[in-house]
Amino acid sequence: MSSYTSKKDGSEQDDFSPDVSTNSNTFHGFSMPIHNSVKQTNNHNSNESDKYVPERTFRNALPQILATSAKNCLLLTYGMTLGLPTIAIPALYTKNASNEKFSDTLQLTREQISWFSSINLICVPLGCIMSGALTQPFGRKPSMVMLNLPFIMAWLLFHNASTVVELYLALAICGLCGGLLEAPVLTYVAEITQPHLRGVLSASASTTVILGTMSQFVMGNFLHWRKVALINTFIPICALISLLFIPESPHWLISKGRVADAEKSLCWLRGWVNPEKVQFELSTIRKSIAMNKEKIKMKKNKKFYSFYIKRTFLLPYFIITATFFFGHFGGMTTLQTNAVQIFETLGSPISGYASTLILGMAQLMGGILCLTLIHWTGKRPLAIISTLGTSLCFFIVSGYAYMRQYNIELTNNNTWIPVVFLNMAAFMTHISIRLLPWMLIGEVYPPNIRGPASGASGSSSYIFAFTANKSYFMILDHINLFGTFLLYASVSIIGCIVLYIMMPETEGICLEDIQEHFANKSKTFAKKITKSDRNEEIKQWAATNPALEIEQIESHL
Repeated sequence: MSSYTSKKDGSEQDDFSPDVSTNSNTFHGFSMPIHNSVKQTNNHNSNESDKYVPERTFRNALPQILATSAKNCLLLTYGMTLGLPTIAIPALYTKNASNEKFSDTLQLTREQISWFSSINLICVPLGCIMSGALTQPFGRKPSMVMLNLPFIMAWLLFHNASTVVELYLALAICGLCGGLLEAPVLTYVAEITQPHLRGVLSASASTTVILGTMSQFVMGNFLHWRKVALINTFIPICALISLLFIPESPHWLISKGRVADAEKSLCWLRGWVNPEKVQFELSTIRKSIAMNKEKIKMKKNKKFYSFYIKRTFLLPYFIITATFFFGHFGGMTTLQTNAVQIFETLGSPISGYASTLILGMAQLMGGILCLTLIHWTGKRPLAIISTLGTSLCFFIVSGYAYMRQYNIELTNNNTWIPVVFLNMAAFMTHISIRLLPWMLIGEVYPPNIRGPASGASGSSSYIFAFTANKSYFMILDHINLFGTFLLYASVSIIGCIVLYIMMPETEGICLEDIQEHFANKSKTFAKKITKSDRNEEIKQWAATNPALEIEQIESHL
């Protein structure tokens, strides 16, 4: 049985999208009683409905912020694992052994360094694949708590490593844990937050990872990398302790039949309120989970691969993986990993460690600006500016590297070129292209394949990152540093062209319209997604679907 039904305009309708009926109280053919409280939300004159409207006070938001912050401590740890190789490589690489301040007794060859910068990344997809299966039975909170233990072990391994194998083992542990935390971390925030807070609190994840990376650059300016690794052990310890004080996801608890515990969790998350204040939300969650189980039964009657040969998967998957490709092979991945060496090779007037610290600050500022502007500018303009600006910066650095390699006369003022433009490139990549695919993942896939498709897309990011880092020295040997930056500039400009042609604007568009856009063959190269007037449909759906949150209804009307 096909998973989609064709429409006259050439689009395909997802079997699991809302089935809106004006004459019956059904949802996908299942008889659904109209919940009295949902009826009342459409009657603004009813005082009874007021008690169902969630409060928007600081007291109401505070527990959700605290729970998200506890989760972010785990992401901060993962961000640190991405930043540590950057400050460790100069000390471990044989050519830098003369650096007395940061020299290390353990020395690695260039081939070993290429693995040192990459093992973490290639292990993440393995963790992603196992994440859902390993963490779902135990719950979101216990999974996040337990993942801190291997992180602590990895930091201690880094600190005491006397062989290359111990370094590789620590990196592999970090990568696997980074992948394993994906399912519990992403689902936990989505399940505990209210709609008006969900966007901001979810977006804090990317900024936290960048902050963790930058923290290594800061400490690397003053401390040996082994001391930094030892200090890093305190973060997962703090994360472990803080996670013990937050509640489990009410969605997971209800899925396991623990309704009383789910009620307590909701009371805590909604501002330490009385149980009667959360009864409606508790009821909607229970109905939503029940309907989801019915959908799973329906999916079992279909061939699993049928969902993945439709254009509603293939076109979004191409756009997301292309964005990941341009983000990693556009130069930022290898620049971040080998920043100290690159700055020193280009003759930076300040130390490589100080230049790298500025690089981390530029990344963080770019990420913050992206989160600030995206609701006003949309994703497309930022993506075009980001790739175009990155390409221009790397073209200039390539020209400077060419002049330096062939001993063309440079003034003292010219030596600031790599510092200025490499940090500008870091800023430009993080205003869009580095964060864009992670934002698109949650929007462009149909709901029935969103989980597996998101995992497949996310895994491609780490595979590209591993390949970019692993191939860096090989590319450097063949086309030198100026050619390497010229290659990065070329990839970014190609990325700009491809995204301009292929990527539609999804900001401010409801998920149903996005899915219909990708289903329509005539809109493959359309840059604007047509908004449908769903007000009446949503009102009717609200009456027949008690699982729909009130604020989700109101946000569409």
